[in-house]
Amino acid sequence: MSASPIGPGRPRDPDVDRRIARAALEVFGELGWPGFAMEVVARRAGVGKGTLYLRWTGKETLLADALTHGLAQISDVDTGSLRGDLIELAQQMLDLYVGPASRAALRLTMEASAIPEFAEHYEAMRTAQILASRAIVRRGVNRGELPDDTPVTLLLDTLVGGAMLHALSTPAESRTTLAKGTTGHAERLVDFLLRAVVRT
Repeated sequence: MSASPIGPGRPRDPDVDRRIARAALEVFGELGWPGFAMEVVARRAGVGKGTLYLRWTGKETLLADALTHGLAQISDVDTGSLRGDLIELAQQMLDLYVGPASRAALRLTMEASAIPEFAEHYEAMRTAQILASRAIVRRGVNRGELPDDTPVTLLLDTLVGGAMLHALSTPAESRTTLAKGTTGHAERLVDFLLRAVVRT
């Protein structure tokens, strides 16, 4: 996790950095941007508030750094087949919303525009994710794995929305099991969707 240092030569402890990053994501996930404060994060991480200010200029840079490096990213992947690509995409969504930072990820979708120093970056990241997802489907069309008239947006809305909803609606006592088996659910979801989309 990178940081925004105030001055040169400060000692760095990777364990402290990890604790602060984890605490920042937890606090943001629980309280949102209005409740996010340096002293709250410091208490959760078990460090003094001054330790945070040695690493970040304020709560904006702290949260932006934690979100940028602490959330799983949705990215393009080319496994050589449409099914493989879509399974990877669905698994990325499941990992994002069922993983340890799932509450922070959900908060981010609702509050990104209100977070100074991160709103513009979030929009760029979101655009890149959409373009990557659409590239996966277009490759499938180009390879003849999907009909030319496949509704790209509808297919992706169904896949991504289905993965996200499943992750968020899984009861707390079952989330650990799901986190260990995201590949299996991603495969079932993709196979169901492709049966509906691909005409035989």
